[in-house]
Amino acid sequence: MYDQILHPTDGSEGAAAVADHVGVLAERFDATVHVLAVADTRNRFESPSSGLAPEVWEEREKDRAEAAVDDTVETLPDSTDTERVVESGVPHEAILTYAEEAGMDVIVMGTHGRTGLDHYLIGSVAERVVRRSSVPVLTVRIGEE
Repeated sequence: MYDQILHPTDGSEGAAAVADHVGVLAERFDATVHVLAVADTRNRFESPSSGLAPEVWEEREKDRAEAAVDDTVETLPDSTDTERVVESGVPHEAILTYAEEAGMDVIVMGTHGRTGLDHYLIGSVAERVVRRSSVPVLTVRIGEE
């Protein structure tokens, strides 16, 4: 049923809880997990770049994405077949494009559960993915602890 699992990650605190769910699904279905992190390429007026020069922002984002993929793969069970993927672009768009082009069966991702002003200003990548995905999406709430 789920031969190819896409696991987008941003490397944030609590991401290991999502990887636990991914690991269980991968073992249950003998699936390959595609661990994806997106280096956000939006300019400083469209993303939370803290006023950094565009080239500095892009390099930091690429390094962050690579570290997020490496850290996530480390938390998955050793027996899990994995593909490491770093894409550049707008996070929800890159996730949806990869899922479609690579033929994913399910997307498993975390959600921070932002509300109010944070949700309005930062938005929710998970919400955008859920609304637009052509494949099932399992979201796991990432707690504050």
